[in-house]
Amino acid sequence: MLRRLSRHPAIQAVLAWALGNYLDLVIRTTRWSLVGEGHGLPFLRRRVPVILAFWHERLAMMPALAVVARRLYPQAGLEPRVLVSRHRDGRLVGQVVRRFGATMVHGSSSRGGSAGTLELLRALRAGEVVVITPDGPRGPRRVAAPGVVQLAAISGAPILPVAAATSNCRILSRSWDRMVLPLPFGRGVLAIGAPITVARDGSEAMLPAVEAALTAACEAADAAVADPVAMPSTHWRSIAP
Repeated sequence: MLRRLSRHPAIQAVLAWALGNYLDLVIRTTRWSLVGEGHGLPFLRRRVPVILAFWHERLAMMPALAVVARRLYPQAGLEPRVLVSRHRDGRLVGQVVRRFGATMVHGSSSRGGSAGTLELLRALRAGEVVVITPDGPRGPRRVAAPGVVQLAAISGAPILPVAAATSNCRILSRSWDRMVLPLPFGRGVLAIGAPITVARDGSEAMLPAVEAALTAACEAADAAVADPVAMPSTHWRSIAP
């Protein structure tokens, strides 16, 4: 009964409204810092095509990147295209991300020739930023599907590994991805890794490098939250809520 109710469009709309309001509260009450801003500067400061990629477990915190980027670089007019699944969970995510200025694109990161991927290609050719969780929507955890490197190879756009962490959060250990649920009034870190260029031929050989970079971004964000004093000051950019 509850499962059937959760599929109803009206219930999904209410859930999306509630989740969007909650994440907005978290973002506004968290003091954010950027680690590795120099890696993302050429892409976030002006309209340059790039594929932002992060592990699904950090999904709930990543709207903060769009909010912070628009605050720092309003002239860029950042309106990312986010790849979400056609599953009801994906539709819910799509409704939530709209609140933060993103546009959802239905598809799958595991199907390089899907309609969603074609739409992302059009967006990249128009100079837009696209967003993918390579291990979403159902895992395995931290195992990248080939769609992300295929998209990079065909479009020529680099992959920018990103992650987020916060000092006030809960880990949903029973979820397949160990989803990190942020709580209000914490210190947050957005970590950006070096861009990864994928050659047009042999793209899938780059999957291990992409996986390693996404995990490294998570580790950098986690380390900065755990011990901010140890991070070199040149790697920081603090953004008050």
